[in-house]
Amino acid sequence: MVNILDEWDKELPRSILKNQIKLQDRRKFLLQLSGISIATTLLPSVSFSNTTTQLQQQPWLTFAAVQQHLFPATKDSPGASDINAALYLKNTLNSPDMEYEDKKFILNGVKWLNGMSNKLKRKDFILLNEQDREIVLRKIEQSNAGQNWLATILLYIFEALLTDPVYGGNPKGIGWIWLQHQPGFPLPTKTKKYYKL
Repeated sequence: MVNILDEWDKELPRSILKNQIKLQDRRKFLLQLSGISIATTLLPSVSFSNTTTQLQQQPWLTFAAVQQHLFPATKDSPGASDINAALYLKNTLNSPDMEYEDKKFILNGVKWLNGMSNKLKRKDFILLNEQDREIVLRKIEQSNAGQNWLATILLYIFEALLTDPVYGGNPKGIGWIWLQHQPGFPLPTKTKKYYKL
């Protein structure tokens, strides 16, 4: 029988590995900045109505479930859904500077995650309870690709927490408010997004 994790590792692009090395310092900085202790070790413009409809479909439902599991809301802090992490991820994957191999790896992660979920629990990930989701995520983190996929998803959660709202995350500056962060000025407008300059 084919090992799902070994097959996933074969699809891990070099660009993701290079990015993970470069981004480790960035992640450490973001974690220190936000004071968050993580228990698990693990953009083109679109109309909001169209985007909202798309986020109610796969793979975005699964991305949202993974993000919410990794970064749940508490009484004192916003969670992944509060910071629009799925929308931010979607916008980032559709931005002009997103590498094709990275995008493919991130999107294929849902396929591999659901493959493992069905192997272990006979259900897609979004149909699992919290305990079973944790089991599946812990299993996929045992592979190099799974660990890198989870780290990448976590990175984009933190970016959604700290980004300017013009990019789809951090609505009304909820992340900035929570972290008591004063963003730099001037803030970008829809016509002055970084990739349009």
